[in-house]
Amino acid sequence: MSEPFIPHSRPALGEAEAKAVAEVVRGGWIAQDRQVAAFEQAMAKVTGQAQGVAVSSGTAALYLALMSLGIGSADEVVIPSYVCTALWHAVRLTGAKPVLVDIEPTTYQPSPQSVAHALTCRTKALIVPHMFGLPADVITLKSHGIPIIEDCAQTLGVTVRGSSVGGLGELTVCSFYATKLLATGEGGMVLGRDESLMSRVRALRQYDKQDALAPAFNYKMTDIQAALGLCQVARLEGFLTRRRAIADRYHEAIRQMGLTPPLAPPGLEHGYFRYVVRLSRPVDSALERGSRLSIGCQRPVYRPIHRYMDLSSFPETDAAWEQALSIPLYPALTDHEVERVVSALPAILAG
Repeated sequence: MSEPFIPHSRPALGEAEAKAVAEVVRGGWIAQDRQVAAFEQAMAKVTGQAQGVAVSSGTAALYLALMSLGIGSADEVVIPSYVCTALWHAVRLTGAKPVLVDIEPTTYQPSPQSVAHALTCRTKALIVPHMFGLPADVITLKSHGIPIIEDCAQTLGVTVRGSSVGGLGELTVCSFYATKLLATGEGGMVLGRDESLMSRVRALRQYDKQDALAPAFNYKMTDIQAALGLCQVARLEGFLTRRRAIADRYHEAIRQMGLTPPLAPPGLEHGYFRYVVRLSRPVDSALERGSRLSIGCQRPVYRPIHRYMDLSSFPETDAAWEQALSIPLYPALTDHEVERVVSALPAILAG
């Protein structure tokens, strides 16, 4: 009998999460209230920011962060092409122009040189995603004097020289989608220190009880989601420990195959939201072999944004899209499943 399919990602949910949600339901107040406020405080501690505003999704968090900075139709926002399309959608919804940049080949982070070349007098913000669990070089990027929004959806809980990832930008955003580091099903958060910016985000989160009638929308999180989130925050350190233990096992197997494991550069730590192996050829055949062996492998980015737009001159992004393969790694992965992945790697990565 064949073994069951190992999905590329799945959330780590347990009895604590079920109990927390049940208690909220029994309490009768399921909309935004005390659980949301407590979750906001907990996430501020995780990121090193002063306060947070919980919202309905990571995309909403990006959009509201941009809106709080006053970004609109005459402005430009720099984003990497090698990222999910949420960044492009959020920028376009403000009316601003997304300006795409290439990445660094080993870290998959926005290239500081490409960012420098993309800046104009209309540039009003730079969104910096910390990709796959590895922190980006925010200090270098801040030297341009452009407001930075840190996207920590994939790198929560990781530190850089003793400081939490997410504590350097003007604003920080998170996503709590079902397969992110912390899962609430859907949901997101904007975090920051500037009281005026955070007040603006808080005002933009809801459409009613305003002093004036203006176009607005409901971006609120529920207490049900926040109860899940609080349980997940309490388990974050354990999640990271488990991810790194699995990564160490994969490192061993990858080295035995003569390949280079995805290690953090000196002075940095890796959270291993994704375990990304770089091949010397297109990953299409590896994806097919993984599927046949019931191992859910994926490209770590579904499609670079510039490829939707038929743009060129993104050589490192194109190479990453063609050659980077993500294999299953998450806390809910059992030891048996880890060994199944390890045993399948020579066949998946054959050639």
